Amino acid sequence: MTAEAAAAAGAETAVAAAISVRELSVRFDADTGSITALERVGFEVPEGGFVTMLGPSGCGKSTLLRAIADLVPISGGAIHVFGRTPEQARRARDFAFVFQDATLLPWRSAIDNVRLPLEVGQRSGAIELNAEPEALLALVGLEGRENALPHELSGGMRQRVSIARALVYRPRVLLMDEPFGALDEITRDKLNEELLRIWRETGTTIMFVTHSVPEAAFLGQKCLVLSAQPGRVREFVDIGFAEPRTLGMRDTLEFVEVTAYLRRLLEEPR
Repeated sequence: MTAEAAAAAGAETAVAAAISVRELSVRFDADTGSITALERVGFEVPEGGFVTMLGPSGCGKSTLLRAIADLVPISGGAIHVFGRTPEQARRARDFAFVFQDATLLPWRSAIDNVRLPLEVGQRSGAIELNAEPEALLALVGLEGRENALPHELSGGMRQRVSIARALVYRPRVLLMDEPFGALDEITRDKLNEELLRIWRETGTTIMFVTHSVPEAAFLGQKCLVLSAQPGRVREFVDIGFAEPRTLGMRDTLEFVEVTAYLRRLLEEPR
């Protein structure tokens, strides 16, 4: 391979990494002293990839997601989102965040909640790239419920609205912090399938925090497993199930073996 070809291949690889985290450390000051939430964390998420994240409570899963989103300052190392710093990526609206609570404005209809980001700020010079709110509600399965107020929707429907709202700027990365954690199992399973369909249709890169081992295995192409005190990468597990995935695969021996392996990683001491 010539030097020019090698340089081109390297550039292509760099572009393909949607999220790159290198030697990341995050520390917080407390009355009792400095607390290290994350230490020397490193991994990459390819463009268009779906990565789930598991770890014991307090291991820094949400902190890691918020550091990527420029919501938490980092103490060491580096984060890049499509080659940009988190601050640059935030200003460019390269990512959107979906929290466990739908955080909808109760006096606004479903469609008006989806429109809200378009009213409070525009992606500079790229208004034409915004998605149509009506099309997004159809994408998440809420066609015909555009005028419903949040209290008229179920918990699962409200989360669908929050996902549609997050997608209105067509973000390149979707960061999701236990978005289905408060839902019943049947609704959660349905939204897992819907999220995979949305991911396939939009090509959005997704990082998804969960406490559910089956959910992490079902959704993720890879699963980032963190250990606690401080949070470190225990293993970046390649899930490798064939697409498209269906809920029925959870009854297969292959799925049971993967979830058993993830549980062992969570239970065994570092």
